[in-house]
Amino acid sequence: MSLLSLMGRGGLAGACAGALSAVVSLVLAEPVIDRAIALEHANAGEGHGAELFSRDTQHVGMLVSVILAGMAIGLLFGLVYAVLHRRDPGADPWGRALRLAGAGFLGVAFLPFLRYPTNPPGVGSEATQQARTVTWLAAIAIGLATVSAARLLAGRLAERGAALPLRQLAPVGVVLLGLALLFALPSSGDPISTPADLLWSFRLLSLLASVVLWAGIGVGFGLAGLRAGAVANTAAVRAAA
Repeated sequence: MSLLSLMGRGGLAGACAGALSAVVSLVLAEPVIDRAIALEHANAGEGHGAELFSRDTQHVGMLVSVILAGMAIGLLFGLVYAVLHRRDPGADPWGRALRLAGAGFLGVAFLPFLRYPTNPPGVGSEATQQARTVTWLAAIAIGLATVSAARLLAGRLAERGAALPLRQLAPVGVVLLGLALLFALPSSGDPISTPADLLWSFRLLSLLASVVLWAGIGVGFGLAGLRAGAVANTAAVRAAA
């Protein structure tokens, strides 16, 4: 399998997973967003200007942006998969794809979410936008470093024949250390006046969209890998015959 074929497979899986994630957001999260926007307008009063784009246009823009983001993540997924495949070409493509997708979700989405959960419209001021962006990117970097360190430690312990409890508990300790580093990052300090039920409904639905995205990438990439392996085996049998 060439690098380009794996990245192409990842890009296709990411685009399909992004489309599925966008549909989930449109169906489940958009009513919550509409409530948040209505609340924001009510709090702003008459001083609130008209929306630059209609909600239908925003829906289309969200769909396109999520598909493109999924494609970009899928390309990077294929690149990382290619590195792992080169080191161990005999590994099961289905299991490897699912494990890699799980690690990506943990490092890119879930760990940063625990420190900086997604907020609905109306939460956060423009004055803190740059600082919030920087801390969010720092959270993703810490999340990825944590997952990578946990995987490397588990691999080293397995190579040295360490006992199973140690091989399980040591990576958990690395993840807990990563969480401690995440919570050492500064908070945004923005006041949150959104009702708790609306706030957490939006946050959990945003996390669900991330689950769908990463699961879709892992399943799509894994199924494509199984199909490619079956085609290669069939070709090898015919050549041998």
